Amino acid sequence: MPDVLTNEKVLVTTDWAADHLNDEGVRFVEVDVDTESYDSGHIPGAVGWNWKNQLQDTLQRSIASQEDFEQLLQESGIDNDTTIVLYGDNNNWFAAWAYWLLKYYGHEDARILDGGRKKWQAENRELTTDEPDLSAGDYSIESVNKEYRAFRNDVAELIEGDDFGLVDVRSPEEFSGEKLGPEGLNEGAQRGGHIPGASNIPWSKAVNEDGTFKSKEELQKIYENEGVTPDKEIIAYCRIGERSAHSWFVLNELLEYPTVRNYDGSWTEWGNLVNAPIER
Repeated sequence: MPDVLTNEKVLVTTDWAADHLNDEGVRFVEVDVDTESYDSGHIPGAVGWNWKNQLQDTLQRSIASQEDFEQLLQESGIDNDTTIVLYGDNNNWFAAWAYWLLKYYGHEDARILDGGRKKWQAENRELTTDEPDLSAGDYSIESVNKEYRAFRNDVAELIEGDDFGLVDVRSPEEFSGEKLGPEGLNEGAQRGGHIPGASNIPWSKAVNEDGTFKSKEELQKIYENEGVTPDKEIIAYCRIGERSAHSWFVLNELLEYPTVRNYDGSWTEWGNLVNAPIER
């Protein structure tokens, strides 16, 4: 039998979640691709974060600013020592994005609900349309882990290095240039293809049919078979950074690779750069 992922410091089961729904120091947060899913029913006591207008800057292309993110945490009734459990649709795409943001801004205790919204619903667990009545949290961002984020210049500088691993987590069709994005999400890039030297390891390879993450043994094989090993400096990218945040979670948190960054500019940036090298 392969090793089972049991690291409750970063990943919790639906049973764990059900047992801790009413814990004072635990806050459940739903983050969905479909921003209306939360209103149709969510885990009791959970707050909903909108990735479109709360987790990114609504004017310039960037993540939410430190000031705005700090305010969001306060409004969500979160303190610096709160255990934040994130979950969402699409196998936790944007829950992983929110997790990455929390770690980037230095929050210590963040976890992902293994299987996300899909598994919770499949087990017929309780959902509610009631929004929690929360008191404002006492939160202040005290540090920023800049080593978790990559920019285009970081990629350009490392692209020829032997000790560099670039992971394109998009679908094979996006990687080849046949498509510019997932179905219905083709906006954003002028050119198709991938960054030279990238390994195509779709984010979906890391999850089981029920949305839970595969075993540690299986995950190690997936990446090591493509030459993505812990001795290298790893950068993951996708289209806008959310799927690559999912793979960042796998590599950085579940497999505990020492140097992993998320290039959130991803293909919508690289595919629009003048003279940026592209392979198909």
